[in-house]
Amino acid sequence: MIKNNLRDFIETVIDNKYISAEDVKKLQRDILEDGIMTRLEAEALLALDRTLDTHESWGPALTVLVVDFVVWSLRPTGVVTNDDAMWLTTALDLGGTTETAMNIVYAILDETQNVDVALLDFIMRGRQHARMHRLAA
Repeated sequence: MIKNNLRDFIETVIDNKYISAEDVKKLQRDILEDGIMTRLEAEALLALDRTLDTHESWGPALTVLVVDFVVWSLRPTGVVTNDDAMWLTTALDLGGTTETAMNIVYAILDETQNVDVALLDFIMRGRQHARMHRLAA
């Protein structure tokens, strides 16, 4: 379930086709002051990352929100289980790996005591994808 104020935020930025610095501040300060509460909320924000142009503050803010949810809100804290890793990597990989997606996974690695191999596999696939695109360019 997505909170009404988050749903309103999503509709507004989709209508604007852009996430501004003010939008990011509003999201952090007023809408998700307690963080992401559900996988569905995380998925909705990750979808925005893939589909909208954003202010440079969006990526770091989204990274913090997702990392806090995955590492500190899901149980057991500080551990990314196989189920959580499979869910997250699927959500991050939809439509192709983004820079923000890679930053999220690296930040999770920095903050956890234990991660599932699916996150490491995601990093390896992301690196390979980036390498191939550099060669093709």
